[in-house]
Amino acid sequence: MGSFQQTFFNIDIIVAIYPMLLLGLKETLLLSVIIVPLGIGVGLLLACARALGIGWLSLLITIYVDFFRSFASLVLLILIYYGLPFFGVEIGTRSSVILALTLNVSSYFAEVFRAGIDSLPKGQVEAGRSTGLGFIQVQRYIVIPQAVRNMAPDLITNILETIKVTSIASVVTLPELLRMARIAQGNTYSPTPLIAAALIYLIILLPIVKLLNRLEHRES
Repeated sequence: MGSFQQTFFNIDIIVAIYPMLLLGLKETLLLSVIIVPLGIGVGLLLACARALGIGWLSLLITIYVDFFRSFASLVLLILIYYGLPFFGVEIGTRSSVILALTLNVSSYFAEVFRAGIDSLPKGQVEAGRSTGLGFIQVQRYIVIPQAVRNMAPDLITNILETIKVTSIASVVTLPELLRMARIAQGNTYSPTPLIAAALIYLIILLPIVKLLNRLEHRES
């Protein structure tokens, strides 16, 4: 048992690499607090725009959603990070990660919002319009509040997945949590840094999972 602990959960190594993991955690949290609101905001705009029922606009949004949902986020990140400089566009490592993940996750959020909006009775929208409310007012005061309540579990699930997918930033050497753990692993020749990073992810995400379970039980 002592050998197992020394290999996979070496306290001395954890103490030594703590500053590196803390630096990586800060980058992961920074990415999350930027990408999650952007993904939700773009997804909501796309869903509301599609609700207008304009044929060509709905077609463009459908193409956007289907394309980025079908595109692997890792491949998209590599294309943006390594491809844009060939066209003279330099946006930096963090911006490349934010752009790639926002494009990807916003397509999923758009589908979640669309499903939530479609779940509402059409009569509510018509009733709102009959009282003199404009399209934006109907969406803001009638449609979106109810849609968010109906799709809360799916919305939280997507937020959870968005936070986890920020780990692919390590591929382009952005010093997020996984990247720093892998560097620490290389320095210490021990799997302990990766185990420590996994535990940090667990501590961050477990409360979100608990909230998701509570909402799902409430729905049932």
